[in-house]
Amino acid sequence: MKNVARLVVVTMFVILLGTIAGEAQVSIGINLSTFPRLVVVPGYPVYYAPNVRANYFFHDGLYWVFNVEDGYWYSSSWYNGPWVYVEPVYVPQALLVVPYRYYQVRPAYWRGWSYDQPPRWGQQWGSGWESSRRGWDNWDRRKKYVAAPLPLYQKKYERDRYPAPTQQETIHNEQYHYQPKDDHVRQQQPTIIRQQSQGGARAPGKADRVIASPKGQEKAQTHEKGQGQEKGQEKGQEKGR
Repeated sequence: MKNVARLVVVTMFVILLGTIAGEAQVSIGINLSTFPRLVVVPGYPVYYAPNVRANYFFHDGLYWVFNVEDGYWYSSSWYNGPWVYVEPVYVPQALLVVPYRYYQVRPAYWRGWSYDQPPRWGQQWGSGWESSRRGWDNWDRRKKYVAAPLPLYQKKYERDRYPAPTQQETIHNEQYHYQPKDDHVRQQQPTIIRQQSQGGARAPGKADRVIASPKGQEKAQTHEKGQGQEKGQEKGQEKGR
């Protein structure tokens, strides 16, 4: 009888720990129950997720999300996180130069920007960042780039089978053997995976551009999927030039 009681107590303690760990995970609004459809951005070694209502990408072996709430990028080796804040100076160039049109959720202060050009990251993060990443927008669009293979093994880990943060690194290392090519990604990958196993890491604050917007944060505008509407917006921009 005592053994049964002890087993019940241990089981409840494990469940409680799992609940606490789940609550402690960093949330940036990504809540996927299945592996998302990912499509290569033409001319870039980057995938985007056209059916996810977020600025959701995959590049160089990691998932990346630009979070409009605080104006920063987050990364993870698993499709539904946990998510880890990445300092702007370490965000890989291939992500930075992806055209504006592939962002599904856009801050209001991005309105009017060219759909075929990357977001104006110098305005987002300031002159200090731009000087440290001088030439970030110099991208050879004539070159052929090869995107990293997708970790398709994660398709079998739907919501009810999604591994705990402490299990993710082991499974990932066993199933996915790609090594990052980008210097910034190689440098940050160990930190991202370590903090991911601890539930993720949130940015220490908000980007200056977000703070400077009305009420500290402007409402995000969700990108409409209709091509006709986007073309109409582009024509409107051309008339205004």
